[in-house]
Amino acid sequence: MILKTKLSMGLGVLFLIIFALALFCSYYVDKLSDQAEGILRNNYDSIVYTRNMMTALDDMETSISSSVSNPDNKKITDYYSQLFEAGKIEFDKNLKAEKNNITEIHEKEYAEALNSDYNIYLNLCEQIKKGAGSSSTNFNEVLPCYERLKHSIFNINDLNMQTVVRKSQATKDESVHIVNYMAVTVTLCIILAFGYFWYFPFYISNTISYLSNRMTELLKKSGIATDVKTNDETYVILQAIKQLEKKLGVEGTEKDT
Repeated sequence: MILKTKLSMGLGVLFLIIFALALFCSYYVDKLSDQAEGILRNNYDSIVYTRNMMTALDDMETSISSSVSNPDNKKITDYYSQLFEAGKIEFDKNLKAEKNNITEIHEKEYAEALNSDYNIYLNLCEQIKKGAGSSSTNFNEVLPCYERLKHSIFNINDLNMQTVVRKSQATKDESVHIVNYMAVTVTLCIILAFGYFWYFPFYISNTISYLSNRMTELLKKSGIATDVKTNDETYVILQAIKQLEKKLGVEGTEKDT
């Protein structure tokens, strides 16, 4: 194998080590990024939905309470009626989004319970708004339903919050392992790189030094005086070749004569 091929192979191995290291690091960084994104995409969305539902439910409860307290004030009743409808629209939108974002165990059960209590709550609220039966009796029934709704919303929120904490800790623990793997891999790659970095200059230097010494010995054995004082092996070899060429040229001339 010629020297050029050996050098090319050595440099190729170095580039391969660098490429493998970059690929390894990129893979695990992307893996951690995907895990973090998954936590935000799924559980964080549910947390936002529950927060919006709680705000909307409070608006609806305020509206119903004010309507019962001020049944004869049409201006107040109209304002709180609009507030109730706005809260209902917001609650419906976020409840639908939550039912389409079930990711954890028991979350579906909580969402179904929330949906069932919500339908009961709406029915009672409509009766109060229409004045059907005793408003105070219906309102007393609304309060326990309102508390059940809050409890179901809290269950969904708490479930997803705990999952976020658990997944975050798991991601943190895995990141520690990944950092350790990367440290080991980087160390091995650096050792290999330094090995090649040391070996190839050493190999080339030894080869040239050997040739330089052999050329000097050949000159001495041939009776050719050498007066080259330098540490540059290539220069020594070139000068030796020139002196051999001169010697061979002289001998050739003498034989011809």
